[in-house]
Amino acid sequence: MRFKPADLELMSVEELWELRSKINSALESRITAEKTKLERRLQELQSSDVSNESVHRERRPYPKVFPKYRNPERPAETWSGRGKKPRWLTAQIKSGRKIDDFRIKLSNQAKRRG
Repeated sequence: MRFKPADLELMSVEELWELRSKINSALESRITAEKTKLERRLQELQSSDVSNESVHRERRPYPKVFPKYRNPERPAETWSGRGKKPRWLTAQIKSGRKIDDFRIKLSNQAKRRG
């Protein structure tokens, strides 16, 4: 049953209230059926053998990243060259120094490994 706006305008107030009541009961029964269906599906998922722990994947191991740049004023502050530049390096570059001025010099033994 399809209504056109003109059909609704021709209906009396009592007919419109009756129509509204039918729509409300139809919606209520459909919502209840959908809710029951979803609850049943949720119960199946919760009781299935697949647990959350088995779905969780471990991160793959990444190689250790060694620092490439060192702050000469505070040698403990280093940067590997990955991610955002540290503040100390950004400030030095803005003051006119070059990034290579802070590069860590590799020893001969480290050069052979890398």
